Amino acid sequence: MPNTQSTGLKRFAHPWGWFLLAAVVIVLDQWSKAAATAGLTYGRPVEVTWFFDLTLLHNHGAAFSFLSDAGGWQRWFFTGIALFMSIAITIWLLRIARERWLEAAALGFVLGGAVGNLIDRLRFGYVVDFISVHYKNSYFPAFNLADSAICFGAFLMIVYMLFFQDDSATKSGEQNNA
Repeated sequence: MPNTQSTGLKRFAHPWGWFLLAAVVIVLDQWSKAAATAGLTYGRPVEVTWFFDLTLLHNHGAAFSFLSDAGGWQRWFFTGIALFMSIAITIWLLRIARERWLEAAALGFVLGGAVGNLIDRLRFGYVVDFISVHYKNSYFPAFNLADSAICFGAFLMIVYMLFFQDDSATKSGEQNNA
C-alpha cells in the first residue's frame, strides 16, 4: 500500500489547513456565482465550446433539481441537511489523524462545497447554477463550483477508501499497541 506520509501535504495536515481549503472553495464558489449572476441572463446559454455552455439557473431543489417544485418546504429541509453535514464534517476534521491527509482533503472539499451551497439557500432560497455540459440535445443538469468540489471530495474519499484506508488503519493500530 502507498505510504500516506510520503507527501508534502503532511505539513498541511493540521485540521485548520483543511478548513482553509474549505474556505478557498467557498470564496471561489461564491465569487463565480456572483460573476455568473452579474454577467449572464437567466436561462440564456452562452456557448463556450460545442459541449459546454454558461447558463444561469436557479435550483430550488437538491442534486439534479430533486424536489425543486415541492412547494418551498424543501429549502429548509436541504438547509438543515447541509447544516447538519457541515457540523458533522467539521467534527470529523477536528478528530482526524494527521497521517490521513487524503481523507481530510476529501472532507475539506466536501465541506467547502456544502457550505457554498448552504450560503445560497440561506441568502436566496435556491442554489445558483451556471455550468452546463451537453452533447447535442442531451444536457447534464447544470451545476456550480460547490457541486464540483463536493464531487471531487467524494472522488478523493473513494480513492482513500480503496487505496489508503488499510494503510492508515494498520499504522494507528500499531501506534495503539506500542
